[in-house]
Amino acid sequence: MSEEILINVTPTETRVALVENGMLQEVSLERHSHVGYLGNIYKGKVSRVLPGMQAAFIDIGLDRTAFLHASDIYRVEREQMPEDPPPEPSINSLVREGDEVVVQVIKDPLGTKGARLTTNLSIPSRFLVLLPDSETLAVSVRIEDEAERDRLRNLLADLREHKAKHGYIVRTNAENISDFALSADMSYLGKIWECVGEQTRISKPGECIYEDLALPLRALRDHMHEEVEKVRIDSKEEYEHLKDFTSRFLPEWTQRIEYYSAARPIFDLYGIEDEIDNALHRTTPLKSGGHLVIDQTEAMTTIDVNTGAFVGHRTLEETIYKTNLEAAQAIARQLRLRNLGGIIIIDFIDMLDSEHRNQVMLALGRALERDHAKTNICELSSLGLVEMTRKRTTESLGHVLCEPCPVCSGRGVLKSAETVCLEVFREIMRSSRQFEASRLLVVASSGVVDKILDDQSTIVAELEETIGKSIRFQREDQYTQEQFDVVLL
Repeated sequence: MSEEILINVTPTETRVALVENGMLQEVSLERHSHVGYLGNIYKGKVSRVLPGMQAAFIDIGLDRTAFLHASDIYRVEREQMPEDPPPEPSINSLVREGDEVVVQVIKDPLGTKGARLTTNLSIPSRFLVLLPDSETLAVSVRIEDEAERDRLRNLLADLREHKAKHGYIVRTNAENISDFALSADMSYLGKIWECVGEQTRISKPGECIYEDLALPLRALRDHMHEEVEKVRIDSKEEYEHLKDFTSRFLPEWTQRIEYYSAARPIFDLYGIEDEIDNALHRTTPLKSGGHLVIDQTEAMTTIDVNTGAFVGHRTLEETIYKTNLEAAQAIARQLRLRNLGGIIIIDFIDMLDSEHRNQVMLALGRALERDHAKTNICELSSLGLVEMTRKRTTESLGHVLCEPCPVCSGRGVLKSAETVCLEVFREIMRSSRQFEASRLLVVASSGVVDKILDDQSTIVAELEETIGKSIRFQREDQYTQEQFDVVLL
C-alpha cells in the first residue's frame, strides 16, 4: 500500500487529499473565510444552564453559543471506574450561570447547531495525546501487537516519572518508535501545556487560549506514517513552513516533502477534482455495473446497493454476493471521501446464504479499518439492514461545498406542471370569491402557462363561466415551476 498526500493552497482555500494506490480516499478543506474550531481551547462563560437537558450553553466568542453536556464536564479514570458507575451529577452542581470555564471544541458547529464542548482537555502531537491532570496511560487499539503495546505502556510510565504528572494516550503512529522520539514528543506537549496555562491566566472570557495547527500541518501530524511515500504541496511559502515543521518535529520525514511547481494543477494528478465532483452525486457506480445510492438527511445517511447492469455469470445468489462484496469496499471509501457521520443505514442486496452475509460483513469491517474516524458496526438486522455509526466532528463534504437548491428548497424534487395548474385553478376560485374584480391575470412560468393553454383550455373556459370573470395568462421566465401569482384587475 503506497500513499501520497497532496496539498493545494490558494489565497482563499487550502485542500488536502490523501491518495492510496492512486485512488483518492479522503479530502479535507479549510476556507479562509470559515476556519474550523475543532480542537481549539477557549475561556468561556456560562450563559445558560438547562437542568432538563443536563447541559449548559457557553459563550466562547462565536456567533452561536456552544453546548456543554454534563457528561463532558467530569472524567472518570478507567482504572478507577467501578462496575456500577455512580449516577451522573446534576448540571447545577457542576456549573452555574456566569461561571468561567476552560473548554475545548470536540465538534464543529453543524448546520443550526452550535459547537460541542468538553472540559476534559486533550492536546495531540505526532505520537501522543496529552490529557492534563489525568492518570490515564493508554495505547491506541489499532496497535494490535501485545508485546509492542506492553513496551509502549512501560516506556510511557517510565518517562512520566521524570516529567509532569499528566495522562497520555499513545497514538497509532507511535508503533515501533524509539525512546528518544517518545520523550521528545512528551517534552513538546509539556511546553504547549505551559503556554496554555499562561494564556488561561491572562485571557478574558470568549478568547481563544489554544488554536490547533493549520490544515497542512495537521495533515502531516495525523496522516504521516511509513506507507506515505511523499507529500507534495504547490505553495512555496507553505512548503517552507512544512520543511521547518518536519525538521523540528519529524526530521525523518523531511526528505519526503516536495514542492510541486509543474504547470498542471496538483489536484489533476489523480483526477481528484473529478472524484470530488462525483462525491457530490447521489449515485456512485461500481466497476461491476452495479451502483450505490447515497442519501444524506438530518437524521441519518442511507446507502442502497443495486446490481444495476451487472448480471453475473453463474447464479443469482453469486451475482448478489459479488455485488455486495464490491459495495462493501466502495461504501467504506465513500464514507471517508464524503466525510459522512452519525447514523448510517446500509441496505445490501438480500442474500440467502448465511456464509455470504458473514463474508460481506467481514469485508465491510476490514475496509473500515483504515478509516481515521471511529466506527461501530452492528449485525445485520431482521430486515437485512446494516446499522453503523461513524464519528462526526466536522461538516460532510456535501454540506461544505454545497447549499440547498433555492428552487426546490433542498427537497430534490419539484411539483409537476399539472399539480401547479390545479393549484392555480384553486387560487382563482378562492380569489374570485373573496375580492371584487372584472378580470384576473395569472402570472406563472412558461411550462405551467403552456400546460394550461394546451391541455387545460376547456377547464379554463368552464372556470370563466363559473366565476363570471375573464382570465388572462402571462408567461414569466424568471419564475420557477412552482411559482405563480393571481392578480385582480
